[in-house]
Amino acid sequence: MLIGAPRLSGWQTSLAMVRGMRRVSVVGTVGSGKSTFARALAARLNVPYVELDELNWGPGWIQASAEELRNRVNEKIAGDAWVIDGNYWRKISGLVWTRADTVVWLDLPWPLTFIRVLRRTIRRSLSRAELFNGNRETLREAFFSRDSLWLFAIRAARGRRRIGEQRLAQFGRADLTVFRFRSQADADRWLESAILDARRSNG
Repeated sequence: MLIGAPRLSGWQTSLAMVRGMRRVSVVGTVGSGKSTFARALAARLNVPYVELDELNWGPGWIQASAEELRNRVNEKIAGDAWVIDGNYWRKISGLVWTRADTVVWLDLPWPLTFIRVLRRTIRRSLSRAELFNGNRETLREAFFSRDSLWLFAIRAARGRRRIGEQRLAQFGRADLTVFRFRSQADADRWLESAILDARRSNG
């Protein structure tokens, strides 16, 4: 669903959108596929991709302070073009949106995102895949620690849509285009149309 921008039809919607998009914030709950979506969009728009997780988590899973994270984010959003994925509202509030011209909200069903979190965590833990800044997930930390990602996914589900709508109401602007997708199929179709139109505009 398109919020905060005129409704256009067919490929014209994405063509106008692609030509106007330079700074995109991709948000959504854990497991919504923000990073995968944002990486693909950044590649198609030929702009830098920024992952807030990488800015927040240092080696040994040490988190940046709110001030440190705000400083790092400010450096990134000062650029003319980018795609940034992540939330971190408790630390940086709507900082990214102050410079964004487009927000993509992956508002997918909670059961889907929860299953994705479980599968992803198990896969990463067993494969010992290296994440940002040399960190690796473990089953013990993911499921049995105070900072369990599994528990975080459950807590994050509470009122997530209401909170997301409140943030849009608080930080949205007349010139901020917001795309809200409630299914993976809709998000994939939108991204594919953006890819095709990016090729048209570049060709």
